[in-house]
Amino acid sequence: MKNAYHKCPFMHFFNIKTCFFVVFLVRQIAVLGLFLSALFSLYLVPLGMYSPCIKEAGTLGPAPTLIGHRGAPMLAPENTIMSFEKAVEARGQGLETDVTISYDGVPFLMHDSTLRRTTNVEDVFPNRTHLDASMFTWTELQQLNAGSWFLSRDPFGTASSLSDEDRLQAQNQSVPSLAQFLEVAAKSSRLVLFDLRRPPYGHPYRQSYINTTLEVVQAHINSSQVLWLPSEDRKLVHAVDPELQQTSGEKASIQELTDEHIVRLNLHYSSLFFFPLLCKYLSVNISTNLYVISQPWLYTLAWCAGAQSVTTNSIHILSRMSKPLFLMTPEEYVLMWILTDVVSAVLIFAIFVFHW
Repeated sequence: MKNAYHKCPFMHFFNIKTCFFVVFLVRQIAVLGLFLSALFSLYLVPLGMYSPCIKEAGTLGPAPTLIGHRGAPMLAPENTIMSFEKAVEARGQGLETDVTISYDGVPFLMHDSTLRRTTNVEDVFPNRTHLDASMFTWTELQQLNAGSWFLSRDPFGTASSLSDEDRLQAQNQSVPSLAQFLEVAAKSSRLVLFDLRRPPYGHPYRQSYINTTLEVVQAHINSSQVLWLPSEDRKLVHAVDPELQQTSGEKASIQELTDEHIVRLNLHYSSLFFFPLLCKYLSVNISTNLYVISQPWLYTLAWCAGAQSVTTNSIHILSRMSKPLFLMTPEEYVLMWILTDVVSAVLIFAIFVFHW
């Protein structure tokens, strides 16, 4: 009886059987109270959430401009003329690439520091596969195939969807020069955005690679079409060619950006979480390009957030989007969650009553 007394604090008022029932009931009520409190909190959470796609009617801006990331790399080998032509065909308004300088001073397109991933350098120059791509002359680079890897490795799982004609064309792609790339952009009136890699120590053009690249740009395209991303010697470059659209890859204060003549930011898509900051930049005519956005739902967020352009691998998919995947007014959002909460509350109550 002593043990039972300690287990049941209500022994002064009830017999032992009734006492244990009261304890059970109190515990059930306590558990139910905790459950209902947690449930009520969950009901309130959506009402405090934020999404750029919850906007007042009529405030959605234009769709972000599409810039092909290394062209259209899901449809053709990246950084090849075929890839950029495919991006143009898919109605991309800009072309993005990566530039380095050959050992004899020819700017060419290559993303990686070596040639192993996107060329057959192991077959042509088996003893030089470890070398930096810029340590090859332009004549040597022209001996390489820059397309067969795309068909054999199928990086996006899209090679099987290519026509026989496209497969043959992809198979025979070569490493393009910057001049060839710019001619495609100039002919189609596309914007160009490129990163420029400095050659390693011992390279003949390590000190003059900026000037060498700038000369090619000025000779093959209208400077106003170029989003100039390299940060080195930016003020000097702007002085030489003020028509270039100076573009920065880093967030900074408005004063710092204006001092550098920055008119566009090239930022990772995670910058969507700094939506107020992007709006602040836009208020002083500094637009934002976000990379790399290839999923329609992420493009939808960028669109709602007011990004002016995005760099994408799936330009052929995003160019077909005529509106965001989801968009609602604050009133519609609140109404949706209230109705959802009411329906779920009714179902939970019915389950409790049935179970009881």
